[in-house]
Order: sequence, then structure tokens, then C-alpha cells
Amino acid sequence: LSTIDQSQNALFGMGNPLLDICAVVDKDFLDKYGLKTNDQILAEEKHKEMFEEIVKKFKVEYHAGGATQNSVKVAQWMIQEPHKVATFFGCIGKDKFGKILKEKAEEAHVEAHYYEQSEEPTGTCAACITGDNRSLVANLAAANCYKKEKHLDLEENWKLVEKAQVYYIAGFFLTVSLESILKVAKHASENNKIFCLNLSAPFICEFFKEALMKVMPYVDILFGNETEAATFAQERGFETEDIEEIAKKAQSLPKENKKRQRIVVFTQGKEGTVMTKGVETFPVLKIDQSEIVDTTGAGDAFVGGFLSQLVQDKTFEQCIRAGHYAANVIIRHAGCTFPEKPDFH
Repeated sequence: LSTIDQSQNALFGMGNPLLDICAVVDKDFLDKYGLKTNDQILAEEKHKEMFEEIVKKFKVEYHAGGATQNSVKVAQWMIQEPHKVATFFGCIGKDKFGKILKEKAEEAHVEAHYYEQSEEPTGTCAACITGDNRSLVANLAAANCYKKEKHLDLEENWKLVEKAQVYYIAGFFLTVSLESILKVAKHASENNKIFCLNLSAPFICEFFKEALMKVMPYVDILFGNETEAATFAQERGFETEDIEEIAKKAQSLPKENKKRQRIVVFTQGKEGTVMTKGVETFPVLKIDQSEIVDTTGAGDAFVGGFLSQLVQDKTFEQCIRAGHYAANVIIRHAGCTFPEKPDFH
């Protein structure tokens, strides 16, 4: 595996490319649309006006986003050279926002191969920030139109999948194309490569648990935060609320590729990160409350940092250190954005 760090397309991500519309909002705005302070949901009919209102009423910033895309961008940023270590697949519209996403992926040196269609506009995600909380409402639109047979199955695209050694997909994509996830997951499992999945949001653990459990046997590394872990445990009927116990139970769920033991990694914000190898908790880097600008993308950044080391065959401890470093950088900036170069050793 020593050649991995020199190789392009070693890291593969697939998910919902979204343009983030970030704004600091007030409590009235959250209440009006029935939003919780730290949540992630899909937009419903009642949220349609919200996207126009947030742009009219508050000062907004646009950032290229979507959980998986954020993570592969951060991984590429951590790696720096060579460019295009990370590949990303997802669906966008033929519109202004789609154009921005393409430009941003290029600036981040990620090899993005979007499936472009004109039925639906590029997906957006409103990040409604209050204090150091953020409530995310995703309007998937085009992201929801990803089609396995129209994109993933095409020979030139599948070749890029085969080049990869490490695969990462956020649980959000379970709502879009389970068959695409399974195709990639089975390829990883059969070729003893590393497949990583994120629980991503409580609603995924709750309402998409069937799809989640279809993918679980192929998962080598499972990511989640404390809220997602708790919901997952509840839905699976684990008789515990202890995060380390939940991690152990998730680790021992059935697994296809027996050559790799599943690793479970649960972050807990400013509390330590739990990883099952034994079961260890790793403290996060200290940060002054006043230095936190925006926690949007902190979880995605953690995964990105983790993947940047994983793809270079570093130890899991090093992966976690890099994850903590990347998250610590991201929360000092608005949106999932970062300085030109990392300072990680």
C-alpha cells in the first residue's frame, strides 16, 4: 500500500453535491419553519419559502457543500499533493449553482465527475446558524436524481471506482441511490479495500434503517456523532445508552469481508472521540469558545482529516489526530472552508 499516497483517485466519494447557503438567523426564523437548533433534515413543502426568505432577510454566504463532497475536499486539502487523490460522484443541474460547484471542486483539486441533468436544479442546503449551533435543511433537487445506470455503470466512470482503495459515502445518500452504494460497497468488500459509511443524521438511522442495514455488512469503518449513535442504538434495540457500548455493539454487527475488523468512530463535539479497536476515547484539541465561528461542516472535516491519513496507510490513531486537527480548523471559518495550507504534523 506504500504507493497509495502517490496515486490519484485513491479516495472515492459519492453523495449529494449541494450548494450551502449559510446565514446567521434569529430564533423567530427557526420557529417559523419548525427547525431545531442542531439538526439536519430534508426540506418539505413547508420549507420551500424558507430558501427565498433567508436570502432576502439575512446576509448569506455561498459555499460548495454536501457532506461527502466536504469530506473529500478536506481530505484533498490535508494531502495537498498530488492533486486529484480524491474523486467525487454526484448529480447536479445545468444552472448557475451547478457551475459554482464545478468551479469550487476544481479549486479544491478534487476530481469531480458530476452527472448533469436539466430536469431539476442543483441542490441547496440552508445552514441556519444561531450561536454555535446550526440547523441544516437540504433541498436535494438534482442531488436526488443520481442514477446508477446513467452514471456509475458507465465504463469510464466505473474505472475510477476501481482505481480507488478507500471509499467514503455519507448516510444521506441512502435516500438517493441505495443500489449505487451497494455496487461500490460490494466492490470494496470483494477486493479487500476499505469502505466507510457515516450515519449522518438521526433521521437516517430512524427512517432509512432498512437501507442502512443492507449496507452495514460491507462497512469497514462506521462514522457518527453522539446523537446519531444514540438514535442508531434505539432503532437497533441495543439495551444501552453508553456510547462506548453502542460502538462495541455496532462493531459486532454481521460483516461480509472477514479480513478486516470493523472500526467504529463516534465523535462527541468537544468531548473526546470514541474509537473501537480496544475501545479508546481520544480527547479533541482545546479551543476557546470565542474562536468558534461556525460549526457547520465540523463532522465532515473530521472525516476528511481521518480519510487523508487512512489513504496514506497511517495508523488509526494518526487518522483521529488528523480528524481532530481538520475539525479544529474548520470551526474557525464560516462554512466548510479552510486556509490555503494545513499545518498538521
